[in-house]
Amino acid sequence: MSRDFVRTARAKGVSEGSVVWKHAFQNALIPVITIVGLQFGALLAGAVVIEDVFTRQGLGFTLVKAIITRDYPVVQALVTLSAIVYVAINIIVDVLYTYIDPRVRLIG
Repeated sequence: MSRDFVRTARAKGVSEGSVVWKHAFQNALIPVITIVGLQFGALLAGAVVIEDVFTRQGLGFTLVKAIITRDYPVVQALVTLSAIVYVAINIIVDVLYTYIDPRVRLIG
């Protein structure tokens, strides 16, 4: 809130709500979205451990069971599905950047 662009907006007479929402919040939201996208990958990896420890039926438990029984097609399918979901989340995060900050472009 003490950055130059926030002080400049206040000096121009912009309302405090507009300063907070349009200037400060949108600039602070970009790193938050980045961390949320990265944490989603950690949630996918953590699901394997949590489901194995608590013997919950889910994708992580199925993956561990398939590894133990050497069911390679199931392992390959679940790892591919997890990778596709992780990449899709990162693409969504990148697209959200353009909506939050118009200075960020997807191409060129």
